[in-house]
This record gives sequence, C-alpha cells and structure tokens, in this order.
Amino acid sequence: MKVAKFGGSSLASGKQLEKVYNIVLSDPERKVIVVSAPGKRYSDDIKVTDLLITIGEKSLAGEVVEQELQAIVDRYAQIAEELNLTSEIIDKIRENLVGLINGDKSNPTLYIEALKAAGEDNNAKLVAAYFNARGQEAHYVNPKEAGLFVTNEPGNAQVLPESYENLYRLRERSGILIVPGFFGYSLDGAVLTFSRSGSDITGSILANGVKAELYENFTDVDAVYSVNPSIVKQPKEIRELTYREMRELSYAGFSVFHDEALIPAFRAGIPVNVKNTNNPSAPGTLIVSKRENKNGPVIGIASDDGFCSIYVSKYMMNREIGFGRKVLQILEDFGLSYEHVPSGIDDMTVVLREKQLNKEIELEVLQRIKNELNADEVIIEHHLALIMVVGEGMRHNVGTTARAAKALAGVDINIDMINQGSSEVSMMFGVKAQDEKRAVQALYNEFFASVLV
Repeated sequence: MKVAKFGGSSLASGKQLEKVYNIVLSDPERKVIVVSAPGKRYSDDIKVTDLLITIGEKSLAGEVVEQELQAIVDRYAQIAEELNLTSEIIDKIRENLVGLINGDKSNPTLYIEALKAAGEDNNAKLVAAYFNARGQEAHYVNPKEAGLFVTNEPGNAQVLPESYENLYRLRERSGILIVPGFFGYSLDGAVLTFSRSGSDITGSILANGVKAELYENFTDVDAVYSVNPSIVKQPKEIRELTYREMRELSYAGFSVFHDEALIPAFRAGIPVNVKNTNNPSAPGTLIVSKRENKNGPVIGIASDDGFCSIYVSKYMMNREIGFGRKVLQILEDFGLSYEHVPSGIDDMTVVLREKQLNKEIELEVLQRIKNELNADEVIIEHHLALIMVVGEGMRHNVGTTARAAKALAGVDINIDMINQGSSEVSMMFGVKAQDEKRAVQALYNEFFASVLV
C-alpha cells in the first residue's frame, strides 16, 4: 500500500485534478490519498485557506462575509464545472461553509480553526465525488472517522500516539480513500490544525498509521534541488537523501517540506518519494533512512535570513559554572527561543530570529545580561543570514570546512560565525543578509560544479 499526498498546485483546477486521477489509477497500490485545499491558479491568486481565515476574522467582528464566501464557493464550482460534475457537490460545500460561519463563536480560536480546515475538508469531498463520477469506488474519509486525534494546540497540533492504531484499520476499507490534510480532532471533538503545510504532516502520519511501503508527495517540481532555484539557475537535482539531511535543509529554508512533516514517516522507516504531478514519470527524489554516499561530502545548501546574534564576552567565562544557562534563562524569561550557540573560552554567541524582538525587549535583554552576569561586553548584531551546508558525507571527508571558507573568501564574504552540529551532518555559516545569495552561489560552485547528485 502507498499513501499519496497532492499539494494545492496539483488540485488548483479541473485539468490538474484529471492528472491526479490518472496518477492514482496508474498504480493500484495507491489507496490512501491525502489532499490539500485548492492552490493558487496564478501568482496573484488568493489561497482558499487565506480566504477562510479572512471570513473567520470578519465574522467574529460582526462583518458581512458573503463576498468571501462566494469567492470560495466559486473556486470549487469552477473545478466542478471543468470536470462536468453536477451542482450537488457544490451545494454540499456551500452548506458546510455556511454552517461553519454560523457556528459557535464562544471560542474564537477554535472557530477559526474549524474554518481554516474547511479548505482541505471540502476539497476531499470534491475529489471523492469526481473519482466516483468516473466510475471508481472512492470514499471521503473525515479525520475524526479515521481516528486521527491530536493535542489541543491550535495551529500546531501534534498527533496522539493512539491515532496510529486507529489509522491502521483503514487498510480494511475498500476502494480509494480520500482524506483531507492539515487537521485532526481533539479528544473533545474540536477541529485542530497542524502548522502551515500541514497536509504534508497528515500524509506522513497516515503513511505511518497504515504501515505503507512508500509515502509519495506530489508537488509541482521534478525533484528536490541541491539549492534554491531562485538563487542558482538550473541547480542539480537530488536523487536520494536521508531524513536527517532533509530535516536540516527544511529547517534552513528549503520550501519542499515543513521541517517537522516527515517525522512520523521517519519513525516508521517509510521512504518518501517527492514527485511532480505535471511530470509523474520523472523519478523524483527519494528520502530514506540511510543511503550510500556517491556524490561527495555535500548533498544540499540552504539559507534563510531574518536572524540576529547576541555576542557575550567575559574573561574566564569557561571557569564560571552555569554561565551559559544563565544567559539562556534570561532569554527564556522573555519567551525567546534560540537557534545556535557557538562559544569559546571567554565568549559565546546566541543566534535567534530577530522577529521575536522589539526595541524594548532587546534593550532589556542586553541590560540584564550585562548587569546580572557582569559581562565585559554584550553586542547585538542584526540582519544576518544563516547558510546550512548539509551532507552525511561530511563525516567521512577531510577539508570540507576549509573548502567552504575558501569559497566564501574568494568572493570577499566575511564569515561572522561558524557552527558544526554534533551529528556532523551540517555546517552553519553566519553572514550579512546582504551577502546571502552571493554566498550560496559561491558554495554551490565549490561543491556542485562537477558533481552528480
């Protein structure tokens, strides 16, 4: 059995849904299908989920939402019309949306959650109706019916362990099962969503639950690329990489997966195949637990900006027990999370996302570190970018760091900080945000100019 997830771009129109139908029918092992809400039809289009959030916010404020409601219904209606479906399914979708809009508003957060999930939920109903109209046995399966229960964390729900045993029973059902992504249910029956890109998480959970042999994630690219194509033209495709490499790359800015999306599949040892709905014959990228190292030390390079660093210097810091803990405690007091902590014998640097700070919090944090810890120097530096160089092969190759540093020096980019994870699967370089793209290009030229990935 295979679980296949189709993203919003794969379901944005009737023409795209026809492709999905043909892909699913081409392999009888594709039994569980996870769907996103209809995606953008063009660059300036508004996502269905964003329209649903707008409806929720306006409705809570007592405003009229008929225009937004009609815009969403029209999206589904256009797809249905392209597929020659009857108006019955659209009537059901409108009825569902109206019911949600007029639902219980006593808990605004849960009210918004239920509306957010409606994009995927109604699209699953539409997809199932299309499959049935084509003469295929297909069933819309609501996550509650499937037993997909989650923690009570709106917008960041986590699957409960008992869900996996419930989901295994889906194997007993006949036909093709169409499951909406992005949400589950609390034990009290409330709709709760995963983080954005949560349909990937649903697919991963279902693959684990039904013990699939493969989790296929269909998107709009032929493969995972070794670097962001918006920075490097026509980058090399990655044919195979490990879960750990994918997680490092996702965290650092790769947009193929949310960095938590693959954890359920990883725990069950299920390989993930990233494929293109528009070119399904392409082999795509296979994400596995272990792989042979055939391509040199580096598999991919990712980058992200919007970071800052707090540099703390104090003579004999290494002799002062608990110094690092005290610095991090101050950050915790302000609800700040950190990303990296490179350190030396007399200094340490804490890297964090600068959107967590405002001028007032920043000043208080710096003063507390200076005064409470008697630091010699406390400096904050804004507008940093982090670049992750990732590859399992780095553990067995000498000189990878030297090559990276030389490549950056060759284009006159100063390294503000460097940190290597204890797993030796990644290296982090901190550079000025203005140098991010040049740095990525230089590193790509160094490690991929003549390497097959």
